[in-house]
Amino acid sequence: MAWLVLIVSGLLESVWAVALSRSGGFTRLLPVLIFVGALALSMIGLGYALRTIPVGTGYAVWVGIGAAGTATAGMLVLGESTSLLRLLSLFLIVAGVVGLKVFH
Repeated sequence: MAWLVLIVSGLLESVWAVALSRSGGFTRLLPVLIFVGALALSMIGLGYALRTIPVGTGYAVWVGIGAAGTATAGMLVLGESTSLLRLLSLFLIVAGVVGLKVFH
């Protein structure tokens, strides 16, 4: 259960990062509310998961999922570059996250 919560929390990290970018420096209410809610839920979930998952592994997986999810959202939704090197770098992040889970 802790791993599922950690994965959802990592995805929520992507949500709050994208909402933050859309908030216009905290001037647009809806993105700010999404940011605050996703941030709180993400942190609560991370805290829950770290009760049973070692902090080094849990935090690295959480950050990796958030980074990969945010980069993917940037490419698919926000029109950011999808160059081969960016995609390769994204693959390496995902491979690292999977490795941390497998070799836990």
